[in-house]
Amino acid sequence: MMDYRKIIKPALLLDEVKCRQNISTMAAKAKASGVIFRPHFKTHQSVTIGEWFREEGVSAITVSSVTMAKHFAKNGWKDITIAFPLNLREIEDVRNLSDNIRLNTLVSGFEQVQFVIRKVQFESGCFLKINTGLDRSGIEWDDKEMVIRIVDEINRSRHIRFKGFLTHSGHTYKTSTIKEIIDIYNDTLNKFLSLRSLYPSSDIILSTGDTPSCSLVNNFTGFDEIRPGNFVFYDLTQIQLGSCKSDQVAVALACPVVEKNQKRKEIIIYGGGVHLSKESLKLPDGRIVYGEAAIFNDNEWIFPSERSFVKSLSQEHGIISSSEELINNIKIGGLIGIIPVHSCMTADLMRQYYTFDKSIIADFSSK
Repeated sequence: MMDYRKIIKPALLLDEVKCRQNISTMAAKAKASGVIFRPHFKTHQSVTIGEWFREEGVSAITVSSVTMAKHFAKNGWKDITIAFPLNLREIEDVRNLSDNIRLNTLVSGFEQVQFVIRKVQFESGCFLKINTGLDRSGIEWDDKEMVIRIVDEINRSRHIRFKGFLTHSGHTYKTSTIKEIIDIYNDTLNKFLSLRSLYPSSDIILSTGDTPSCSLVNNFTGFDEIRPGNFVFYDLTQIQLGSCKSDQVAVALACPVVEKNQKRKEIIIYGGGVHLSKESLKLPDGRIVYGEAAIFNDNEWIFPSERSFVKSLSQEHGIISSSEELINNIKIGGLIGIIPVHSCMTADLMRQYYTFDKSIIADFSSK
């Protein structure tokens, strides 16, 4: 049983049972559809949690930086995709990685590809980033002329092997209904199938990866690979999107209660932007919030009957707009749980997990 007395400042609690179940569920879905499950490790960043994936048969992973790739390569992962446009200033580190693992890099423009081909004198797979609606980076999916031009350029390289097309349909995070998420998934699939038709005789990979669609879709036929990451923990955003239920969220920030204001019905916590990040979520009623309050009970956290949310954050302070029930039951000096808006950011800031079996997991990659 967790000894809450030992938590004296904000600490990120991890429910291993929920986390393992989230991993198992996604792995089973991928297997049922016959697609490669290449989970994104940027959410948890932990060697220990990575081993929980390995226990589910995962052998190929995704990361978001060269530093993260080096960390997991050092800990036995031999098939890694860096799903971020190749940073040419790190080319020597990438070269060293390629000597020891099966490495896939990512390119997102013609000028970049030309430079990469000149600099990359080592074996590497290469995905082309496609923009299917997020409008963050990548070649427009319908710019077939540019797609062909870039793929031809890659194929002229003596060292780089074209692996296929990769996208992150992050615009699912901007939806308000499950139907919209499913529609985006189907739209992305159709766009990618049109790209596959450009290379009917080639063994290319179509890779997609956002957690909302991967959580809600059960049949991934048409794609070859899925790369979700946030599903390992889920968070308040995923609850609101409908990607998960509240009892699937596997992390909560334990925050000391330092003050209560009964008149304003506010609870002041030691837990601010440096712990949760300042990512916010707009509720259906228009309120902007930074997390949801939960109560710790033995080896779990539970939600009060009336929901209460973090209304504002400064560097170390957080202010909860509290229900009557919550403020009357929480004591100054006690702990309150905060379900983060974005678990990836909170995990990156906290950089260690406390588990209910009294373990501390701190085997993160360096910054």
